[in-house]
Amino acid sequence: MVRAVADILSAPALFAVVLMLSACSSTSLYTPVDERSISGRHPVKVVSTQTRPGQYRVRRGDTLYSIAFRYGLDFRQLARTNGISDRYEIFPGQLLELKETPPHTKGPQQVVAVAKPASSATPVKSAQPVKAVAAEKRVSPPAPATQKSTPKAAPAVVKKMVEPVADRTLNWRWPASGKIIDRFSNKGTINKGINFAGSKGEPVFAAESGKVVYAGSGLLGYGNLVIIHHNQKFLSAYAHNSRILVKENDKVKIGDKIAEIGNSGAARTMLHFEIRRDGQPVDPMMYLPRKR
Repeated sequence: MVRAVADILSAPALFAVVLMLSACSSTSLYTPVDERSISGRHPVKVVSTQTRPGQYRVRRGDTLYSIAFRYGLDFRQLARTNGISDRYEIFPGQLLELKETPPHTKGPQQVVAVAKPASSATPVKSAQPVKAVAAEKRVSPPAPATQKSTPKAAPAVVKKMVEPVADRTLNWRWPASGKIIDRFSNKGTINKGINFAGSKGEPVFAAESGKVVYAGSGLLGYGNLVIIHHNQKFLSAYAHNSRILVKENDKVKIGDKIAEIGNSGAARTMLHFEIRRDGQPVDPMMYLPRKR
């Protein structure tokens, strides 16, 4: 009798256990694993790293100067295109537009519109209405003209940033004492600067005074790289170093030792030296003195 009662009681209990196990297993089947962390407690935020052609997503260690250097751009224009202040601060994950938006497309259209009536058979008569219309446009909406001028204060800031140092005369010096083994070339085998032979550990000197705006190894093909900002037009770059002796934001004087020659990112031990004018590589021999 006792055994029969136990059998009766155990059947529902066993059924309940089966239901609980099936519920747990069914719940786990619908758990979105990709939305949970390893602990299963906190959701993971997935950020897309895809970019379109003409865009660049900032990585850790990048600077605005290094990105502009990588793509042969003027760092000032890159900053203006992306609405970056004259402090040139960027952050990892930031999406940058590499191509300049065409803000000057209206200018040529206006010039063409004015040029068409001037080419007519009666240029004097056609010119007078154009002037009258222009005058009416200037007089009738005085308020909107002032409203448009206030938000366009950014160009004035850019001028203040450029004028104080853009005209500073630079007196270049040789960055290394080794023999030149490869010269600048923009045809055939491209070389954006000049290469100096040397032994590992030999000094690399700042070719002009300025501010270190990049010191690292994030640019493919340059190894340990130093970039110095001299004025609003010129940068200089020193690549393949074995050691970098400066850090970003350091101010250096012409002739200061900034690195040591090496072969990082190169097949041989050498210094690769570049001068960039408005973001474009130029022949350093045009600026370096004849005598070392």
